[in-house]
Amino acid sequence: MARGLGIDGLLRQLDQASQSGRSLDGLYVISGDEPLLVTEALDGLRSLAAKAGYLERTSLVMDARSDWSAVMGATQNVSLFGDRRLIELKIPGGKPGKAGGDTLVNLAGLAGGAGLPDTVMLISLPRLDRATRSSKWAAALQQASAFVEVPTIERQNLPDWIRQRLARQGQSLQPESLEWMADKVEGNLLAAHQEIQKLGLLHPEGPISPKEVEQAVLDVARYDVFGLRDAMLSGQANRALRILAGLKAEGEGLPLVLWAVGDEIRLLARLAAAQAAGQDIGGAMRQQRVFGPREQLLRQTLRRLPAGLWPVAVQHAHDVDRLIKGLKAPGRLDDPWEELARLVLRVAATRAARAG
Repeated sequence: MARGLGIDGLLRQLDQASQSGRSLDGLYVISGDEPLLVTEALDGLRSLAAKAGYLERTSLVMDARSDWSAVMGATQNVSLFGDRRLIELKIPGGKPGKAGGDTLVNLAGLAGGAGLPDTVMLISLPRLDRATRSSKWAAALQQASAFVEVPTIERQNLPDWIRQRLARQGQSLQPESLEWMADKVEGNLLAAHQEIQKLGLLHPEGPISPKEVEQAVLDVARYDVFGLRDAMLSGQANRALRILAGLKAEGEGLPLVLWAVGDEIRLLARLAAAQAAGQDIGGAMRQQRVFGPREQLLRQTLRRLPAGLWPVAVQHAHDVDRLIKGLKAPGRLDDPWEELARLVLRVAATRAARAG
């Protein structure tokens, strides 16, 4: 089994197998949170499986409440025409439950022991968090399958991703235009893909001028509360204010936006207090169920900002909540959106040298 492959490497490997007439592995797992990239990976696998003669296809969508006996039944059904089979198993929530977990362990054992003759199992999952990754069923799948983690395209990598996609259709943009386009499609990879395709239809191969790009690309950025939270914590003040303005323009509910901002501020206040009391910050984060990339972001934020800022910011969030409810908050602006912007700036723009 090939494990830990990128999707391009896996598709190349499968293409070579199909051209040589070799059978494919029994189990492939695609895990990721970017719908566009996951869909492209699944489409590529389906196409190459068909080329290799896996013509009969069964698709199942399962969760913790599903009847998982149907999955084992699908692997045991005999094709009427003797075709090789592709069985797709989608677990959108990433939580199969007890029966599902047991079934996945069983499938991994069958695949690892060549117990799925003339059958390819293709399982798609969201990106697995640390707790799920250590579960018995996830460990079994990783051990027995060609396991592909589809990457999440972060904002700093988006211009290069756009550049590579444009290069596939023989086009190029100046670095400034790549950054501008990334701003316009931020948080929406499908929209970026559509705009790249649009440029391919509107313009011939070769360089595209900044003016041509601006005329073609729409402002399709998916402003969201989590993007606002991350921009605020990473000290990107201008970006945070741009996202906040986008949320307001799109009619997003102010209580939801305040929840995302205020909840993170309260969490950081607890972590800062634990750190000031001499507690192990790693242990404190485990207690607050903070893991992975978010843990790194919060650590950076705690280093960037003075401990004295957090009680003040918590009170500021309470004041914004009062304004939303139509109550007065002494020393605050009457417009809760404007006051929320001041709170976001308090966290995004403050540096350790000043307590804000």
